[in-house]
Amino acid sequence: MGMTITEKIIAAHAGKDYVEPGELVTVKVDLAIANDITAPLAIKQLEKYGIDKVHDPNKIALVMDHFFPPKDILSAQQIKISRDFAKKMGIKNYFEGQDSGVMHTLLPEKGFIVPGDLVIGADSHTCTYGGIGAFATGVGSTDIAYIWATGETWLKVPETMKFTFYGKPQRWVGGKDFVLTVIGKIGVDGALYKAMEYHGEAIKALDIDNRLTIANMAIEAGGKNAVIEADEKTIEWVRKRTNREFKIYKSDPDAKYCCEYEFDANKIEPVVACPNLPSNVKPVTEVVGTHIDQVFIGSCTNGRLSDLRIAAAILKGKKVHPEVRCIVIPASDQIYKQALREGLIEILAEAGCLISTSTCGPCLGGHMGILAEGEVCLSTSNRNFVGRMGHPKSQVYLSSPAVAAASAVLGRIAHPDEVAKYEDVETLITL
Repeated sequence: MGMTITEKIIAAHAGKDYVEPGELVTVKVDLAIANDITAPLAIKQLEKYGIDKVHDPNKIALVMDHFFPPKDILSAQQIKISRDFAKKMGIKNYFEGQDSGVMHTLLPEKGFIVPGDLVIGADSHTCTYGGIGAFATGVGSTDIAYIWATGETWLKVPETMKFTFYGKPQRWVGGKDFVLTVIGKIGVDGALYKAMEYHGEAIKALDIDNRLTIANMAIEAGGKNAVIEADEKTIEWVRKRTNREFKIYKSDPDAKYCCEYEFDANKIEPVVACPNLPSNVKPVTEVVGTHIDQVFIGSCTNGRLSDLRIAAAILKGKKVHPEVRCIVIPASDQIYKQALREGLIEILAEAGCLISTSTCGPCLGGHMGILAEGEVCLSTSNRNFVGRMGHPKSQVYLSSPAVAAASAVLGRIAHPDEVAKYEDVETLITL
């Protein structure tokens, strides 16, 4: 019996020729990561058991992104604990402020992850890296502490679900619409502890940014991980960022899938996830006109350069509606600087957007965009649970940057066709 991509990567890191779903294995970890919320908890675990050194400081990365810049004394203390730990343990891959960003955008951008890697993170959206052909999944801080100390962890090999997108992405449609369509189909627990493997010509048509967006939201369907087979686009993208050697894994023709879904990309239109679940997905045409108070364009889901290009192309020469706050947060310092060079920041600022340094910020209801009672936000982030971005009686809709930018102009949920010509931004959606 053949193996899937996920099974092959796990087998390689377990030192085995073959694994099968349900099997418990111990694997070597290529990179173990944490942020300013989860790292201090892991550090306390190491201190509790008197562990005064890590297994390999070069296989650890710490990124201060959730409450950065610190919003209060507690968050400042959390960051200081992480900073001091990195210095003590000789961890060079510590990122805070300058040349930093949101973890799941920053680390692939800097070449820390390559196809075939096995990455474990103390953050549920670690699954993002499957977009470049790696196995990546989230764990709790206690597990991360163990990995830091030993360099390994245990896994139960997940079953794999296969999602195939035929056809060609249509007007205004990108990775966010694809993954929301999947979650809308299978539900928030439809992939519980399963690998989500994506195939098809429509997936291959997407650029790496869009593929990372798809993988990012595996956890919103309950998935253990998501993975997209690395291709020539992936190789070119990774080679620009690192000289590390890597191996590309492909599923065998006789690999076993627990279930398979097929989608006709020719029929997928821009969609929105309505309150209060990412699975409450509707075509944007069904919710056009819904009042909004805030738009957020950013996060590890959609704060990349291509997302800012699309938003700027739609907002160019226009103004954000006077009753709407449009918050734009580039997901890394590098993205911010490139957006400056391309004139995107100026376009967004002239339109009336509020532009921030890289941070998770409003995505998790942390700071820099908290919602009051009764307020409604249209966000390009990944979760819209009750109270996710602020008051428990606020509401969050999820969408692509194209829908978000158009809605910011009209002060209500809008289809991008209402605001811009698709031809002006077509090449920015599926590069």
